Formats: sequence, C-alpha cells, structure tokens
Amino acid sequence: MDIKNLKNYLYWLFCQFELITCSYLMEPWEKVLFYTFNIAMLFMVLYTAYIYVSIHISTAFQFCLHLLGNQHENAVSIVK
Repeated sequence: MDIKNLKNYLYWLFCQFELITCSYLMEPWEKVLFYTFNIAMLFMVLYTAYIYVSIHISTAFQFCLHLLGNQHENAVSIVK
C-alpha cells in the first residue's frame, strides 16, 4: 500500500466520520469544540484503561498466586 492510497483511505475515513456524526454541517468553531471534546474524551478513556486495567491484572495475578500457595512474605517476617 503506497502513501497516496493511504492518504486517500484516511481522507475517506474522515469523510465517513463527518457523515456519521453530522459534523460536516457545523461551523468551523463548532467543529473545533466538537473535535477537542472528542479527543479529550478518547485520551481520558485510554488513560483510565491503561491505569486501571493494569492494576486489576496485577491484583488478579496476585490473587492467583495466593491460591496456588506462593504467598509473599511481608516486611515484618523478613525483619525478624
């Protein structure tokens, strides 16, 4: 796939996005607000997923290790 086809495909996707969201009817300042809000929401969802999914995976892994008998020693038992 060369650059020209990729550029045309991305333009086609953007046109589809504008048609689906009806943003082609908006004035330029409304488009800026609309796109800014959408991009901000996308980044917040991705950030939240990155933070919380990793925490939940870590917790689930620790729980599975606990069920299998591999318990972490706590700091008090190491000092004694």
